[in-house]
Amino acid sequence: MTATTPQFTYTAVRGYFEQDEPTANPVDAVTLPGLGLIPRPYEGDDGSEADRREGGSWEAFARHLDRLNHSGGDKVRYKLIYATRHGEGYHNVKEAEVGTAAWESYWARLDGDGKTVWADADLTPKGRAQALGMNHFWQESAAKLKLPLPRRHYASPHSRCLDTCQLAFTGIALPEGQPPPFRPIVKELIRERMGIHTCDRRRTRTWISESHPGFAIEDGFTERDELWKPDVRETLPEHAVRVRAFLDELFANDGERIISLAVHSGTLIALFSVVGHPELHVAPGNVVPLLIKAEL
Repeated sequence: MTATTPQFTYTAVRGYFEQDEPTANPVDAVTLPGLGLIPRPYEGDDGSEADRREGGSWEAFARHLDRLNHSGGDKVRYKLIYATRHGEGYHNVKEAEVGTAAWESYWARLDGDGKTVWADADLTPKGRAQALGMNHFWQESAAKLKLPLPRRHYASPHSRCLDTCQLAFTGIALPEGQPPPFRPIVKELIRERMGIHTCDRRRTRTWISESHPGFAIEDGFTERDELWKPDVRETLPEHAVRVRAFLDELFANDGERIISLAVHSGTLIALFSVVGHPELHVAPGNVVPLLIKAEL
């Protein structure tokens, strides 16, 4: 994992989705019908029959996204990010049971309590059901609303994110001419805040490749977790540096315009801070859309 000097200035482009506006209590943001796309005309609509028929729809937004990228030249790029928080994990259950103060001061440092293991926490049955519910959401929204499916998938190396990504997208039928078979990319840069909490200590590269053989693991990914420390917790500003480095790689090297991320609440908070989006605490097993503008 390498953090390079940022190449771009990032801005969350607001006014397209209901979640773009700040709220007084940004807790437990959930997946909205149609991902909260706001019906509106788009700059550049040419009055064509398609624009009149589909104004404010996902089909119209997809054309608008293409126009934004074509008009930006080499200096400006836009990507639509489907920012997904993993489904409920066993660490979430334990924290809810004991309270945040006790979790932070004691329980988060343990691998488990003798009944449940939350080191690199797996999804609970509820968390798996949440991820499967997302699969239904994507299929139904694509069929009924023409919501464009992601053309590339990135996942944190933690078990709960790998499983969420796999359950949410496996088996979805893509229209002819859309992307190649589902093959998410595992990235260290988008993992949860590192250190102290055992739920954020990942398993080995071998375990990931054997348990998720359809995933591509990035180059340079070490066999053992060499980044997690038992006595030092990464700060939010440090986490934001990692997320910015991921965006630099994404906008410099990935030509796809619609991207899915299977990540964590902390990663999403860092992402919102980097691009200037109002802070949202996304509920487990939910997704919010984010249109990001990158300028060289």
